[in-house]
Amino acid sequence: MLWIKNAHLLDPVNRISGRGSLLVRGGRIVKVVVGEELTAAAVLALLGCSDLAEVSVVDGAGKYLFPGLIDAHVHLREPGQEEKEEIKSGARAAARGGFTSILAMANTRPVIDTRALVEYVRLQGERAGKARVYPVAAVTKGLAGQELTEMVDLKAGGAVAFSDDGKGIQSAEVMRLALEYAKLTGCPVISHCEDENLAGAGVIRKGETSARLGLRGIPASAESVMVARDALLAKETGGRLHLAHISTKESVRVIRAAKEAGIDLTAEVNPHHLIFADEDVPLTGTSYKVNPPLPSREDQAALLEGLLDGTIDLLATDHAPHTWEEKAKPFAEAPFGINGLETALAAVWQELVAKGKLKPERLIELWAVNPARRFGLPGGTLAEGALADLVLFDPEWREVVTAETRESKSHNTPFLGKELQGFPVMVWVGGKLVVKDRKVLP
Repeated sequence: MLWIKNAHLLDPVNRISGRGSLLVRGGRIVKVVVGEELTAAAVLALLGCSDLAEVSVVDGAGKYLFPGLIDAHVHLREPGQEEKEEIKSGARAAARGGFTSILAMANTRPVIDTRALVEYVRLQGERAGKARVYPVAAVTKGLAGQELTEMVDLKAGGAVAFSDDGKGIQSAEVMRLALEYAKLTGCPVISHCEDENLAGAGVIRKGETSARLGLRGIPASAESVMVARDALLAKETGGRLHLAHISTKESVRVIRAAKEAGIDLTAEVNPHHLIFADEDVPLTGTSYKVNPPLPSREDQAALLEGLLDGTIDLLATDHAPHTWEEKAKPFAEAPFGINGLETALAAVWQELVAKGKLKPERLIELWAVNPARRFGLPGGTLAEGALADLVLFDPEWREVVTAETRESKSHNTPFLGKELQGFPVMVWVGGKLVVKDRKVLP
């Protein structure tokens, strides 16, 4: 049993915002009280016990208590590339970053395109015992973009969505069929919107910076034309579409128009696309190399506007761990990807929330409420009776990001060696304490 008191409770859906107490019994929230003090006697009565020694008491003074965050876009690399990340290490990194649930993408080796592999990912997540791990199965066999997977069977094995993320589905007919077939499962199709003919061998956003650095550029249209295509296909089929890692102003405009037309789609943006721009990329800075590439400042402004007006529904890390040897290659040869689980919340808090660009309530909607709704997951709320997936967040906690203190096996982050402010200090999953004083428990 657990009593968290004196914290600033935050749950925008249930209009909870203020100093108060939260009680947990049997892994679920049993009582939320805001604006008044609970006596020990009242706590014992509400928890149904006779001795306060049976209750773990946490004083959250000066801190926020909010629902565990849900990251809808994570690459865990297992099976096949465990040198980069394992499900266990990724689940621990997620918990340390404030994420109590994560969606694991299918582009492993082998690809998660069979029920046995879906069940493997799910069971490995359960064995890790930290953040909840939900498998995302492939749309097409082998991510080849040609033959659809057995989606109904994959859903029965535990898949919560379908995606060929890492590769855009180039065939409009295959994408149309995927949206149609996925309706049988009730799960969204997550689209990696990239026209490979337009993207070519580019490694950075096409523009002044790509020209200055002498690197091949990827035009913004490589993303936006596929966003438009998939939105139209979702309208035609009535399928559920989720758009991954949106990064251009043109995409935001298309998504806004699609929503106004009543199309069933949601979209996410990654923290690194909100914080860094193409002009920030140093020639040797492969930790800044991501796909889609970092946007222009004008794109950034449109992305933030989209977050604020509801055009964009989710924040998601696109956690993409790589080894030091891979990222030590020249920029054009290094793989795309930023390692984000342990730094994303702190970075967004420091750069957007603390600077008044994003309200804490909106952050919780984007990273807890909306992901739970879109993918049909438990959590994302402080409602009484809900799972006790909780984060105690200290907005004043400062920490230098170092390889030695991290849980992830890879360290390809632009924040390595830098100080960030605002971190989770305690995290519970199903009422079980998994992070204490910034350390993940055994």
